[in-house]
Amino acid sequence: MSMNKNKTIIKESEKTAKWYIIDAQKYKLGRLASKATYLLTNKNEANYLPYQEGRSNIIIINSQNVRTTGRKSQQKTYKKHSGRPGSLKTEIFEKLQERIPNRIIEHAIKGMLPKNSLGRRLFKKVKIYPNSQHPHQSQNPITINID
Repeated sequence: MSMNKNKTIIKESEKTAKWYIIDAQKYKLGRLASKATYLLTNKNEANYLPYQEGRSNIIIINSQNVRTTGRKSQQKTYKKHSGRPGSLKTEIFEKLQERIPNRIIEHAIKGMLPKNSLGRRLFKKVKIYPNSQHPHQSQNPITINID
């Protein structure tokens, strides 16, 4: 009599990575970040597993033109601290968007990913560019429209 043990079957989906491109100037920051996170975690695939790294890569273009609702552009603050006493630096959305536009989207996406090694690996698959030029044409990215 053989004992049949239940085992989790992990299907190997397509070996090639899927590349998606999102134009940031068409969308608001939160919707953009949540859609990018949804695609990165592979929740759009039928064989989704929460502990498995997906094969999706995200290209975000025009990050300098990302929009927010209300008065967030004048009120939202971003903080950084070196760890030394008195070294807390705060900057509002508008100033950061002029200086480093990619950091706003990076911050939003990183906050929506898992806080573990999987989240760190997934975040490396996001490529953000301040204008519409990017070096990933050879990957034939699929344009995403957020509803």
